[in-house]
Amino acid sequence: MDNQTNNITVIVETPKGSGHKYEYSAETNQFKLKKLLPAGMVFPFDFGFIPNTIGGDGDPLDVLIISEVSTFPGCVIDCRLVGAFKVEQTSPEGTAYRNDRFLAVPVVSKFFSDLHDAAQLPHSLTDQIEAFFTNYSRLESKDFKLMERLGAEGAMELVEAGTIKQE
Repeated sequence: MDNQTNNITVIVETPKGSGHKYEYSAETNQFKLKKLLPAGMVFPFDFGFIPNTIGGDGDPLDVLIISEVSTFPGCVIDCRLVGAFKVEQTSPEGTAYRNDRFLAVPVVSKFFSDLHDAAQLPHSLTDQIEAFFTNYSRLESKDFKLMERLGAEGAMELVEAGTIKQE
């Protein structure tokens, strides 16, 4: 991670337009089909994680990659962090925990080359992304409570807090 430019590396789990969710297994070093979404519901952009991080749910930090392209599970993308949704999720058992969602753009993007902060995104797009995560969580019988929308700087602070220190 590069603090000056908010650059991060993201590994894609589920591609844009996919009606099913993949999940990376560190134990087997493979991507596995995790679930099918209801008919008509698809991921609005590539969805993945930041390696060597851990979030409040015990998994690596989640990232939605806002891009003009769709890739594939396992694709490694150098991205620029532009923002985050600071989120509290509640499990079906009633346990509350943090499960933030980060927003990034590929460094090589042509269409989003001038996007450096989530505040530059159309408000309607961030509302749609929030609605996607709310509905997606509901499918797993989890509550999704948006605590705050953060820009690039606030998002990077959360990533740094979730980074696993390498010895």
